Amino acid sequence: MKITATTSDPKQKTKLTRTVDRRSSTRSDDYDEWDSRYMLRTDHDDFAAAYNDMWGGQKAWFKPSCVPITIILLLIVLVVLLPLLDAAEKQHRSAEHNYTLNRCHQDCVFTLVETIPDGMSYRNSSTGYPSTYETWKGMLARAKTSVEIASYYWTLRDEDVHDGNDKRSEKWPGSDRGEDIFNDLLNIGKQRGIKVKIVQSQPSKSQPCLDTEILARKGLAEVRSINMKRLVGAGILHTKLWITDREEVYVGSANTDWRSLSHVKELGLHVRNCSCLLEDYAKIFDAYWEVALPDALIPPKWPSDLETVFNENHPMTVNVNGSDVSVYLSSSPPQMCPEGRDTDVKSILDTIEKADHFIYVAVMDYIPLMIYGPKPVYWPVIDDALRAAAINRRVDVKLLISYWNHTRSEERLFLKSLTILSESYKGVAISVKFFVVPSSTAQRKIPFARVNHNKYMVTDNVAYIGTSNWSGDYFVNTAGVGTIVMGNSSLRQELEDIFMRDWMSEFAYPI
Repeated sequence: MKITATTSDPKQKTKLTRTVDRRSSTRSDDYDEWDSRYMLRTDHDDFAAAYNDMWGGQKAWFKPSCVPITIILLLIVLVVLLPLLDAAEKQHRSAEHNYTLNRCHQDCVFTLVETIPDGMSYRNSSTGYPSTYETWKGMLARAKTSVEIASYYWTLRDEDVHDGNDKRSEKWPGSDRGEDIFNDLLNIGKQRGIKVKIVQSQPSKSQPCLDTEILARKGLAEVRSINMKRLVGAGILHTKLWITDREEVYVGSANTDWRSLSHVKELGLHVRNCSCLLEDYAKIFDAYWEVALPDALIPPKWPSDLETVFNENHPMTVNVNGSDVSVYLSSSPPQMCPEGRDTDVKSILDTIEKADHFIYVAVMDYIPLMIYGPKPVYWPVIDDALRAAAINRRVDVKLLISYWNHTRSEERLFLKSLTILSESYKGVAISVKFFVVPSSTAQRKIPFARVNHNKYMVTDNVAYIGTSNWSGDYFVNTAGVGTIVMGNSSLRQELEDIFMRDWMSEFAYPI
């Protein structure tokens, strides 16, 4: 391109004319920068040809002008669509939960179950509840396909109280009931082909579990042992749970021990016609079963089929003996609680917190310590909650604690520290009594017997039935189960009546 200036008259202004030389290929330096900026879009040289086809050619799918639009579209997805998707997912979960709640609104049968020790009778009260022995025997008789038992140890026969030099030919008094249950377990596998699954605490030299060795050796039961020390560092499986056909359940204080049927005072719960609740009990058993394999570990996240939707915030609504109540299960230790499952100690604290007028507790041991480690460790979690209920809300607190050969001396001192509060503040009422099971001379010779082994709490609006003693170990590293029934039901009233029967009996003594 050439630019020339011409004039035809000196007086006229200079005219600029432009002559374009189309043959010239020389570029002006003024356009070099402009040309290089857009080279990727217009120049198909060898080096950039493939690259430009993608990013800037005539058929390119990416244009720089599209960047702002793309960002805006992404923001729309993030700000608008994702919350909509999340809301849809929550709605779906809510619909599933509501469906489960509606499906689980059933007419259930809950029955309190007791063992009243042989030779013990109340002067002014009746003991009209089914016995543990009758309940277990009936469940085994009605079983059609399966029996699942989670237990601490097994001594249904009285072999555990015979040492190597004992040549006794007669059985210990009351041991026939345990022997009968053991024979039923032998027969349902041998004669009726019922599948028996047992998960127990890891046997030891002092507790070898000879009963389950026989059942397993004969091929009449599949037995697994859970090693809590390996799983969580300490503890045992202390649960007492019987499930038949996943249609009936017993849960409570009774061990699979002949003494629990004749010489130890026990309390439990028998549940029938309550399929949703049975499914939830079964999930607890299945969790034990999974981690009772030799090399099993507690998973970082439990399988979804062991999770539950039922807890203190979202209880199951069922009709129990004619009354609508809210029910959920709790478990310990925390590591054994899949998603949705409340811990046992949380359920106890929630029950205490809900009480408006009274809290009645009946347990074998009550001590605000971790007592089974190398040294005692202070653990005031439940103790603090009871003190707060009595002082802050003026709730009447009564504790009925067992007194027997194995009661720790320091337990009395801790209990005394509770009762002293009643003398310190007006309107504060905390009372404690020891419960002593009477024994004959012969009965006193039976080891680890003649004790009130109950593990329950009842308030003016909740019934709690557990499997744990109330020291810290049972909630931190020991496996146990709690059943919580909320509402002023006939079951709650019956549990209150049992407590008051024992509290007012000739077997209860102020500490």
